[in-house]
Amino acid sequence: MNKKFTIKSFQEAKEKKQPISMLTSYDYSMAKILDESGVDSLLVGDSLGMVFQGNNSTISVTLNDMIYHAKAVNRGAKRALVVVDMPFMSYHVSVEEAVRNAGRLMKEGGAEAVKLEGGTEYAETIRQIVRAQIPVMGHIGMTPQSVHMFGGFTVQGKSLTQAQKILDDAKALEKAGVFAIVLECVPELLTKLISETVNIPIIGIGAGKYCDGQVLVVNDMLGMFSDFAPKFVKQFTHLSSHIEKAVKTYIDEMNSGSFPLQEHTFTIDEEVINKLTK
Repeated sequence: MNKKFTIKSFQEAKEKKQPISMLTSYDYSMAKILDESGVDSLLVGDSLGMVFQGNNSTISVTLNDMIYHAKAVNRGAKRALVVVDMPFMSYHVSVEEAVRNAGRLMKEGGAEAVKLEGGTEYAETIRQIVRAQIPVMGHIGMTPQSVHMFGGFTVQGKSLTQAQKILDDAKALEKAGVFAIVLECVPELLTKLISETVNIPIIGIGAGKYCDGQVLVVNDMLGMFSDFAPKFVKQFTHLSSHIEKAVKTYIDEMNSGSFPLQEHTFTIDEEVINKLTK
């Protein structure tokens, strides 16, 4: 568990059929807990726009937002590989701008890899980012930055045309040099076909069991975010109820005078106080 997880570890895990664990993280404290718990990779996701900033999509997230949160996560992660999302419009205008922005995530944010959404249409962009010695993780299927094009957060790949596009995207991304692909909200059997077709790890989110690993938004799996609950999310605990209970206890004890107690306070020599009042 103490060995540093790298992009090579991703490939080794696929070859050894060892599942890869990945969770999102947006701050130092949570990153430290997740890292010490043994998670393989931390994704500083643009999902922070929804679960951290309270927006209804990821589109408003800026590059500076990502750099800020990446810095915090990087400080808390010792073993896990830190992957940082390239937000909307940070890689869409030109290849040159995409490379420059990916570089900023590395230099300023401390990212060890970047992730961007899209398939064949971004193959050349990915190729040039990788050429700049920046590891890239792909993301296809339901890509949240394209939510308005999809008409909402909907499953992708159910029709022959969609399924063929996603399969072609996976092949193109592998050829472009990504070290892994996130596959989101696609039918399980399509995931199986893609996992067997490409030689790089497939990390699923709502893509079923035939993946080389899974990624979830940490606020979802801990039961901290109730605005929207995707079908593929399993809440492994309900942390929000524990937090609410703790906060109510804090307020009750403060109101009753049972907090703070003597053990929570600091003392001073009474002579000092006497001299202050003279």
